[in-house]
Amino acid sequence: MRWPWQKRSTISLQEYLSYFTFNGSTYGYGSGYSQSLQGEREEIAASFSGYAEAFLCNPVVHACMDVRKSLFSEARFQFRAVQRENGRPGDMFGTTSLVPLEKPWTGATTADLLTRMIQDVDLAGNFYGVRQRNGIMRLRPDWVSILLGQPPGRDLGPVKAGYAYWPGGKQAGSEPVPLRLEEVCHFVDRPDPLATYRGMSWISACLREILSDNAATAHKTKFWEHGATSNLMLKMDPGISREAFDAFVANFREQHDGWQNAYKTMFLAGGADPVVIGADFQQADFKAVQGAGETRIAAVAGVPPVIAGLSEGLEAATYSNYAQSIRRFADITMRPLWRNAAGSLAQIIETPSGSELWYDDRDIPALAEDQKDLAEIQQGKAATIKSLIDAGFEPDSVVSAVEADDFSRLSHTGLVSVQLLEPGAKTEEPGTTNGSVPDEEALAALPQ
Repeated sequence: MRWPWQKRSTISLQEYLSYFTFNGSTYGYGSGYSQSLQGEREEIAASFSGYAEAFLCNPVVHACMDVRKSLFSEARFQFRAVQRENGRPGDMFGTTSLVPLEKPWTGATTADLLTRMIQDVDLAGNFYGVRQRNGIMRLRPDWVSILLGQPPGRDLGPVKAGYAYWPGGKQAGSEPVPLRLEEVCHFVDRPDPLATYRGMSWISACLREILSDNAATAHKTKFWEHGATSNLMLKMDPGISREAFDAFVANFREQHDGWQNAYKTMFLAGGADPVVIGADFQQADFKAVQGAGETRIAAVAGVPPVIAGLSEGLEAATYSNYAQSIRRFADITMRPLWRNAAGSLAQIIETPSGSELWYDDRDIPALAEDQKDLAEIQQGKAATIKSLIDAGFEPDSVVSAVEADDFSRLSHTGLVSVQLLEPGAKTEEPGTTNGSVPDEEALAALPQ
């Protein structure tokens, strides 16, 4: 829909041809021109079902979502102690309170739960889950309504007050099920800037790129279906009758349309003049154009193109860069998602006192390189700790200072150097006492 003040900036080739006039006569489709380009525009509805259709039909969106799901679902959950004295996290541990996350529904595991969470967030911008007995029930996001209320006191705008779940959707005619805030796990990746109480799908930011990629794929398909030849326009004698024109077009399409008629010799008569319009794949640099769109979609999804196997990513890098790409993917995209998911699920999980729900990524094969780097960091810390203890600092203060990266916590023993002797003390020789008097028993114990 266009508002009256909006001007139309482009017209189709068919409309353009219809505007030709000569001596008061208009020469449109039925008056002398026929061309093989027939444009169609595919639309994607800005809804959960519309984005799901994009996921099913667009290979770039599918690849990006699959990569996000594959790594996100590898994590597991544990509780993590919080050390109040220094604010640093403590050891991870598990209890029976984690059972709903480990077996969210019959036959499911943590990976199944995380797969549903990331898929709903990717397509709808929101994941909703509620506790059901000893498991978790996933609520289809487009069947959930967020209830807004006005807080007492100052008028600061509406705030989230609860949820309503419509089994089968609003159109099903069923009664909504009211849900309190504390009953629902509401997981959001990207907050909607116009509605802070809900999230938005990353697909919203690249709809045009997805439409362009779909159009490019359709164009490629049509190119092969029409014999891998450029678009043709046939100029006819303006005096040809409508009946003769229609008969010629029908016969021409029968003889030359479709891949099965490719490369056949074309015979024309009656003043017909074929003109090639448009460009072939090489002239349009088709690969570069479509590849750039793929990279832009991957950038919005937070997925390095080389990981998703996209053409531009593989040309700019090789799988030798996989470690750097997977690290960027884990640090910038996955770990914030894992942290957010843990905080959202903590809403419906009983958390032991003095701890928090956290994610455990230590057993993920794709992040094995991170574990190697962590081992090197630990080795460096160990060398620093040994050096400081040998220099006379109290061991407990050394460990605290190194872990907190704060050397102001160091406390010295007053002893010096390697043996940690008091200042002025003399070194005792084997077999002597007080550094000078021989000890008969000590001398007898020495090896002969």
